[in-house]
Amino acid sequence: MTRDRAKAGWRVWVALGLFVGACFGAAGVGQVLSGGEPGAWYRGLRKPALTPPGWVFGPVWTALYVCMGVAAWWVWRRRGFGGARAALTAFAVQLVLNAAWTGLFFGLQRPDVAFGEIVALWVAIVVTTALFFRASALAGWLMVPYLLWVSFASYLNFGFWRLN
Repeated sequence: MTRDRAKAGWRVWVALGLFVGACFGAAGVGQVLSGGEPGAWYRGLRKPALTPPGWVFGPVWTALYVCMGVAAWWVWRRRGFGGARAALTAFAVQLVLNAAWTGLFFGLQRPDVAFGEIVALWVAIVVTTALFFRASALAGWLMVPYLLWVSFASYLNFGFWRLN
């Protein structure tokens, strides 16, 4: 293997780490904006039917962030930044909205405002997923579990808002 090819291979794996890291970075920003653990406020809320136990969220979000990061990385690998500008911009937008939701719901304790925001997040995920499918079926399918989870989270958010 030539030195240039080895260097290029190394960069691909660094890029994967950066894409996945950006997803976990959004989670970290969300945690900061939320003030940490859900706390007494959340525990005191009336919960909609089908609300999962708290321990479910960590593993689910971990898997989703990995899938999201791999999907974005795969689009980048297939098309590069120039060829995937719209898809990767949509991805960045939905990451910002993802982080913001946590701050609105838990940090500001505003399920009403968070519901409006999660609708915008859902639309951004639909757009991102559609653009990812155009670049690669694999990347598009990697985004589908995230879209499904945020659809479920939208139901929960609406329920929290209406019940409380």
